[in-house]
Amino acid sequence: MSQNVIKPADRGPDGLHDLRVTKYGFLLLENFSLIALGAAVDPLRIANMIVGRRVYDYHLIATSGNFTQSSDGIRVLHDATIADSGSFDAVFVVGPNPIPRKGVGAVLDWLRLHARKGTPLAGIDTGSYFLARAGLLNGYRCTIHWEDRDVLMEQFPQLTVSNRLYEVDRDRYTCSGGVAPLDLMVHLLGLPPGSRSLAARVLELLVAERRSHEQRQRTSLRQYMGAEHAKLDEALQIMESNVEETLTIAEIASYLRASQRQLERWFQERLGKTPAQAYLEIRLLRARQLLYRTSQPMEEVCARTGFTSMTHFGTRYKAQFKISPIADRRRYQSAL
Repeated sequence: MSQNVIKPADRGPDGLHDLRVTKYGFLLLENFSLIALGAAVDPLRIANMIVGRRVYDYHLIATSGNFTQSSDGIRVLHDATIADSGSFDAVFVVGPNPIPRKGVGAVLDWLRLHARKGTPLAGIDTGSYFLARAGLLNGYRCTIHWEDRDVLMEQFPQLTVSNRLYEVDRDRYTCSGGVAPLDLMVHLLGLPPGSRSLAARVLELLVAERRSHEQRQRTSLRQYMGAEHAKLDEALQIMESNVEETLTIAEIASYLRASQRQLERWFQERLGKTPAQAYLEIRLLRARQLLYRTSQPMEEVCARTGFTSMTHFGTRYKAQFKISPIADRRRYQSAL
């Protein structure tokens, strides 16, 4: 978007030009999400354009070196490193995918240093994980990308982890990945020293709609199924919510106030499979997510996805993914 799109006469309500400068730091970790960074920074750029001056001063920070590589291979130059980054009104950690388990000590120390200064801290995408590792989310409500929610809850069971798009709890801001950082930043732009009118104008120029923090992330399971039918979507949601303790197809039909035959017809017409086949697929996708994202033993993964027999679980898993669960986990971990 060019700098001459907004003319001085169109810069919004009175008072915006009196905003004080707010300085944000974005810590980029190797393999960070580029779309998440863009979704966080672009609202600030547009807010500056609306006001007519740089009221949101944002800086990109790296752990070391001259650039940081995103998860899609694009290299991004930074303004400073954690050794010489200075002070900020808030610090945002733009997390990587996959989450590294080692070599993050300097990052954790840097975050703790800013916490001692009273700096508000934020986690974008998997950034929440690093705040948790540093002990900086204890007593706060937080969120993370749905794929890594189990990792966070497994390693930090004391945390309150929601499935919302973003959470703002006092001086801790967390959000899931993708374009959810846009929702978080628009929320922050609407708080002092910003204004609701500024946030609304930013959304207008981004051709985006406001999403409440109450809105929950949709996991990929129903999207994977591609349902566009209210009752069918509800049936899939019931299946997703009952993976560990499974329901019968008759029970699901009863919850929907439909006959089992109706339910089977909806699945065949829309998905080309039976409800039982779809339910099994959802459980196996959930099992794969647990294998990839957590260190839970195979027996626990089996139990948490509604299988009473390891043999049955292994057979079904291999039929679905053409690889055994043990080999699939090893393949995923060796690729990290």
